[in-house]
Amino acid sequence: MDIISQLQEQVNTIAALAFNTFGTLQRDAPPVRLSPNYPEPPANPTEDAENVAEQPKLMSTSLVKAAKQFDALVAALPLSEGGEEAQLKRIAELQAENDAVGQELQKQLEAAEEELKQVQELFGQVADNCLNLKKPD
Repeated sequence: MDIISQLQEQVNTIAALAFNTFGTLQRDAPPVRLSPNYPEPPANPTEDAENVAEQPKLMSTSLVKAAKQFDALVAALPLSEGGEEAQLKRIAELQAENDAVGQELQKQLEAAEEELKQVQELFGQVADNCLNLKKPD
């Protein structure tokens, strides 16, 4: 797998871990009294309070580990050679090449459309000739 695909996969992993971490924190958070006018919220009965306390630590550790792996992948990216001027020159070359290929494709498309139009006209003529050849009974 190339480095860009690995970076994309790592971003997806970080997003999933963050989503699960935030969801777990929200789910397991103790109820809070919003105002003195409201009654005291009922306590969440937790069977495994120790696991509830450890789970956010484990999830945050996983999240930090994934972020460090992402940083390592970013550090492994090849450095650009030649600086900004060379990159801009290469971009201009690629754009010129892309324009030339685009023009060639446009010409081919127009030629294909013209050929299609001719084939459709010939098909119409053949269909008309076939209908005219039928003799009424």
